[in-house]
Amino acid sequence: MQRILVTGGAGFIGCNFVHFIMEHTPLHVTVLDKLTYAGNLQSLSEVPSARFDFVKGDICDGPLVEALVSRADAVVHFAAESHNDNSLAEPRPFVDTNLVGTFTLIEAARKSGTRFHHVSTDEVYGDLELDDPRRFTEESVYRPTSPYSATKAGSDMLVRAWVRSFGLQATISNCSNNYGRFQHVEKFIPRQITNILDGARPRLYGSGSNVRDWIHVEDHSSAVLTILERGDIGETYLIGADGERSNREVVEMLLALTGHSPDAYDLVTDRPGHDLRYAIDSSKIRAELGWAPQYSDFEAGLRSTVEWYRGNEHWWRPQKKATESKYAGQGH
Repeated sequence: MQRILVTGGAGFIGCNFVHFIMEHTPLHVTVLDKLTYAGNLQSLSEVPSARFDFVKGDICDGPLVEALVSRADAVVHFAAESHNDNSLAEPRPFVDTNLVGTFTLIEAARKSGTRFHHVSTDEVYGDLELDDPRRFTEESVYRPTSPYSATKAGSDMLVRAWVRSFGLQATISNCSNNYGRFQHVEKFIPRQITNILDGARPRLYGSGSNVRDWIHVEDHSSAVLTILERGDIGETYLIGADGERSNREVVEMLLALTGHSPDAYDLVTDRPGHDLRYAIDSSKIRAELGWAPQYSDFEAGLRSTVEWYRGNEHWWRPQKKATESKYAGQGH
């Protein structure tokens, strides 16, 4: 394997994966990204140009996708519409990108025989009760609850069907919530961090008791590379770092890390269909592929993330005003 195509490589998780690949392998990377509001070329500004190409384009563009996939030894598919609030307000882009885009990519990979890895989310499994001791496994039933998670569930099913029906050389991973550098300020952790840095009080949906399973984005990157190199074709691997925290705990930790009172936040009306709890059992990838997360201390990872946003205002400041205007219009 010498050349890989990374879709959505200017987005949060995709760009971190590109940086990880550059630091840990000799691979040449081509990024295909539509550069919607969530994509940012500044996130790739330090990538070595000799081993990197960028193509602005849509994963629904069949001829473009076929040309790029045919020249790659592997495709790592991160591109997705991924914000739950946006999917509730306007579902159509999620259907186009997450379903039609994935179909376009796997058809191209099928025709050229290219290795394909599909990056998905734990949200396809729905949610768990707060007091439920269970965690999601690779055998958990799909119960998506939003247009975002429904379209991601559909894309997973497409990949599985193409593996069985056409012999697509594919693997799938479903990961828990990521945090780290280069994440758009519309997302939960960077929004809270940038609000605090701006002197605004963080806001929490409902009572703040909803639980998410957090993983540092570099750990996600290392897991995806491990699957790409050693994963069994047709298999699904869940990626998690035992990082369950309530939204209230996360905000209180962020406030403490920035020198504020841990109760300096406000509660707002809950989001429709707000999932209660996500929890990942990642024992399969650990036992079968020997992967393990390096960022096991959530507070330390959160501290480094706060410092990155504190030191990179030039990166997030252009996004902030539009994001907060949108949330204000929604009463959040």
